[in-house]
This record gives sequence, C-alpha cells and structure tokens, in this order.
Amino acid sequence: AGPQRRRGTAVPADPDTPALLRLSDSLLAHYKKSTRPVRDWRTTTTVAIDVMVYAILSVDEKNQVLTTYIWYRQHWTDEFLQWDPACFDNITQISLPAESIWVPDILINEFVDVGKSPDVPYVYVRHHGEVQNLKPIQVVTACSLDIYNFPFDVQNCSLTFTSWLHNIRDINLSLWRTPELVKFDRSIFMNQGEWELLYVLSHFQEFSVKSSDSYAEMKFYVVIRRRPLFYTVSLLLPSIFLMVMDIVGFYLPPNSGERVSFKITLLLGYSVFLIIVSDTLPATAVGTPLIGIYFVVCMALLVISLTETILIVRLIHNQDLQPHVPSWVKHLLLERAAVLLCMAIRMSRSHTQIPALCLQRFFSLTSLDPAAKLNHYGCEDPREREVAGGTRPAPAFGSLAEGSPLMPSILHEISTIRQFLEKRDEFRDVAREWLQVGYVLDVLLFRAYLLAVLAYTITLGALWSLWQYA
Repeated sequence: AGPQRRRGTAVPADPDTPALLRLSDSLLAHYKKSTRPVRDWRTTTTVAIDVMVYAILSVDEKNQVLTTYIWYRQHWTDEFLQWDPACFDNITQISLPAESIWVPDILINEFVDVGKSPDVPYVYVRHHGEVQNLKPIQVVTACSLDIYNFPFDVQNCSLTFTSWLHNIRDINLSLWRTPELVKFDRSIFMNQGEWELLYVLSHFQEFSVKSSDSYAEMKFYVVIRRRPLFYTVSLLLPSIFLMVMDIVGFYLPPNSGERVSFKITLLLGYSVFLIIVSDTLPATAVGTPLIGIYFVVCMALLVISLTETILIVRLIHNQDLQPHVPSWVKHLLLERAAVLLCMAIRMSRSHTQIPALCLQRFFSLTSLDPAAKLNHYGCEDPREREVAGGTRPAPAFGSLAEGSPLMPSILHEISTIRQFLEKRDEFRDVAREWLQVGYVLDVLLFRAYLLAVLAYTITLGALWSLWQYA
C-alpha cells in the first residue's frame, strides 16, 4: 500500500471542482467523530464557552422554574480539522455539519425540560483547527425562587455547564471572554418585559462525586429584578386608598349609625379586592410573600376598626339603661385623657326645675295662715307689684285656696311633674356623661389606630425601599 496522505493536503481532483467542495471532502473523508480529536490521548481538550442572555421568557414561582432565551457560544480545537489555506484557494474557514464532527457533551445541570430551540446544523471550522459552535437555546431550568420580597424581589438563578461524561483530564472548560465583559453585557437583552437583567456572574470550579474523578464546570449566575410599577399600581395603591378611607371614616360622629355602615362597606370592598388580586400573587409551598402578609394585616386593621366603632356606638346608646359613669372612668377619660388629647369637656349640668320662689308662693297660698295672704300674686315678687302701682287684680285661685277639695290633687300633680322633670334631667346628665366618655374613648382609640397604621406603613415602605435599591 502506498503512503497514506496527510489530512488537509491537496489531492488531485477535477479542476472544475470548487475549492470548498474539495476542502470538505478532504476533511471528512477519513474523519472519525466518535473519537476525541487529539493526536496524543494525554492532551486535554479545552472548551471555551460564553453565554449572552437575550430574554427572560417566564418565571414560574409555583413550580420554581425559570425560562430564558440565551445565545450560547463554544469553541475548541480539533486537531483533525486542519489544512493549509494555500492548497485550497486561501480558504481560512469553512462551515461543516455539526453531526459529521466530534462535539463535546456539554449540558446544563439545571435542565428540567427541552425548550423550543431552533436547530443550527452547522459549525464554523478555521484552518488551524478551531471549531466554533454558535446557537440560540431556550433554557428551561430549575431555580430556587425567593418571593418573600415580591414585587421588589431579585432572583439569582444559575446555569451550570459541564461535561456529562468526560472528566477534567479529557475536557476542561474556560471562559470565551473575560468575566467583566460577561457580567455587564446587556447588548442583546430584550429590556421591555417584566424582568430586567442586572448582571451575569461567572465562576469556574472542579467537583467530584464520592472521591471519583474530578469534573470541570462553569457556572453562570443570572441575576434579574422584577419591575414593581405594575404591581404597585394594581395591588398596593387600591389597598392604601381603602385604608385611607377607613381612617377618614373615624371623623363621622360615633353616635350615628352611618359610621358602622360605612366601615362594613369598606370591609366588604376589601374582601372583594383580595379575591380579585389572589391570582396575581405568586404562590409557593415554601413561604408567603410579604405583600400577602400586608393584605392580611390590613384586613385585620379594618376588622379592629369596625369592632372599635361597634363598641363605641354600643357605649353611647341605650343610656336609660346605664348607671352613672364611675368616678375612676371620669378621672381617667374626662380629666386625664381629655387634657392629653386637647379636648374641651364641659362638665356643667343643666336642670329644668320649677323655681323655688314660685313653689313657695303657691304653698303659702294653700295654707291657712292669714299672713300668707298678703301676697296674692303667686310667683310675683312683691317689689314688682309696688312698681305696678297695686293696680293688678288678685288671682282667682287666691279666694278658692282655703278649704278647696281640689287642692291636694293639684299638689300631688305638681310634685309628680317635679319628680318627672328631675328624673329626666338625671337621665340626660347620665347620657351626656356617657356620650362624652364615648367621644374621648373614640378619639383615643382613633389616634392609637392611626399610630399603628403609620408605623406599619413606614416599616413596610422602608423594607421595600431597602430591597429595591439593595
């Protein structure tokens, strides 16, 4: 047998055959794609890889799955695909079918599903044996998603590239570009979706399983951040508006039934709001986002507000069945708390009583004492009569007072009327005292409720601000 021709050298061929065809036939004529392309088996094949994120397609918080679209690039040296450009019309690179040559078995460890990636059947080969495999990939990977800070959450998902079979002595990995260029490269990223790309970190490491051979792996950490504007407008602002209306509802008079109806309507509206937005909130079996806790606390605050209103209304109604306000309650609420809250409480009591002078005149007229008949003008002051000149006629009942059988019944009716008026005034004083207690207690509870709402709001706002700009 004649001497074997060296691969990549010119062979006698038809002068009309294109140079590309002659080069392709020369390279693939005796190529064995089942063998790692090195002449010395101790030589390590180094595969340089690169990742460029094109788009974030979806983030499934429930299933903990991230779907991205990346541009993946890798290159390695194939010692069996080398030629002299001078022998092939100065051709320095050629595209060959990927299925006809050896390709490293580099996979992504986090793969959970085969994405809809376009098939790129060719690779580029340069005259010194460098093979470039460039292809877009839709990557469906598992990712540990932390939704506690939703909608101000930042997710960090890794893409781990490694050879599934070959150890580090056969296939080693390296970066195509420097880590700084990979980190801040957003030149092809579609930046109009819900998620924005912050950066891509890269890290090389070796690992082994149970003291077996070491394997090389290249990790790319894709760090993305959610844009919170949509969720702020659709979730947070309606809830804030309803809470503001609940606070404004405290300015309705507590002794009117409209406040209870108003707060019940707010509570019902907030319940309907939570039912509508329940599908928008991310759901996982691991934890609940902070915004879900925020909604629950807001609902609890509305229930507390309604309960406080019902207690105040119950306190200031049905006053006829209530005893006098205890002295310690007066001291704490009407004196101490009123001063602390800068409230002016009027403690005066107004009684509607029959004038004592009038009753004294009447009782003197009904007696048998002759001296009592000196003044026959009932409730009139004697000085008024002197001013009148003594021209007024004497009252008619004066002459009928003595020994009249109707007089005892008249006296009984007058006493009954007096007792009724005094009892009514007493009930009014009790009702007024409880009403003042209700007003002071309502203002006190309202300010405590307002402080709780403000502290809760400031705490959540500070936390979300720190997370957003962290």
